[in-house]
This record gives sequence, C-alpha cells and structure tokens, in this order.
Amino acid sequence: MSKAPTPANAGFAEAPLLDAAADHASLLRWRGLAAIAFAFLAFFWPKLNILGLAILWGGYSFVDGVLALAAAIRAKPGMPRAWLSVVGTSGVACAVAVLVAPQEVAGHLVAIISAWAILAGTMQVWAASRLRKAVDGGWILALDGAGAVLFGVALVVWPRLEMVALVWLIGWFAALLGSLFLAIGLLLARSR
Repeated sequence: MSKAPTPANAGFAEAPLLDAAADHASLLRWRGLAAIAFAFLAFFWPKLNILGLAILWGGYSFVDGVLALAAAIRAKPGMPRAWLSVVGTSGVACAVAVLVAPQEVAGHLVAIISAWAILAGTMQVWAASRLRKAVDGGWILALDGAGAVLFGVALVVWPRLEMVALVWLIGWFAALLGSLFLAIGLLLARSR
C-alpha cells in the first residue's frame, strides 16, 4: 500500500520538473535583467517613435532568444529543450525581422507583441500549475503569466494607442516581467 504524499514529501513527484526549472534559474535572472534594461531604455529614450520601439524590441528579442537557445543547447536530458528552442528561435527570428524589414515590423509591432505576450503568459501559467507543489513561490510565475495574457489582450483591445501610451504600457510590462523573472530565478535557485 502506497502512502499518500504529505506536505513534507509532496514535491517529490515534481522533482524532475523542479530540477529542470532550477537549472534555468540563471536564465530567468538574465532574461529578467534584459527585460528591465528594455524597460529602462523605453522610458528614458527621448522622442521614441514606433520604429525606434521596434528596433528596441528587436534587440530585446535577440538577447532573450540567444539566452533561451543557449539554455536549450546545454540542457540535460529530460529538460524542456523543445520549449526553450521555440522561445529562442522566435526571439532571434523577431530580431532578424527587425533588421531585414524594420518598417514592416514597426507597422505590426502591437500585434507581434500581443501575440508573444499571450503565448508566453499561457506557457508560464501552465508551468506554474506543474510547479505549484514543488516551489513555494510558484504563484509568482502564475501571476506573471496571467499578467502577460492580460497585457496581450489589452493590446488586442486597444491596438491604436497613442505612441506615448504604448511606450509606457510596454515599458511597465517589461519592468514587471523582468522583476518577476528575477524573483522566480532567485526562488528556483533557493529551492534546489
């Protein structure tokens, strides 16, 4: 007869996923720093226009994509390589698109960012549901994911915001995302 999990050993079923997530704690911290740097530049870049915002987004996407691809390459067996590869490839592809066709990307930037936020947020909520018993601060990941989905939906509902409002909305989202990535990275590193 098997024992029902007690609070002390309830996290053992999630041990492989927790180990995989903890191995990526530094990735989350670096992604958090990149998002905060993006927010800082968005807030303090004088007279930022939609093309400048697209170029800034492309730079952030490149850094975020390279970090995710590096984590996918050095991942141990059983870790979420496919997910990291998709995140990394899409980030690098966005950066390449900004280099190749900056005007076209700028014209569709709101749609690109909203789709990214909804997809990333959904994946974070899923990951939080898988880690909820293994990590005390898993709610932070769920909160971050829900916030990303709401941000993406807000951009869909109000696609024609004035430039100043768009920059501030995207900047605050990036600052929040970066702060939460840093917090999650620290929690995962301590949960090992």
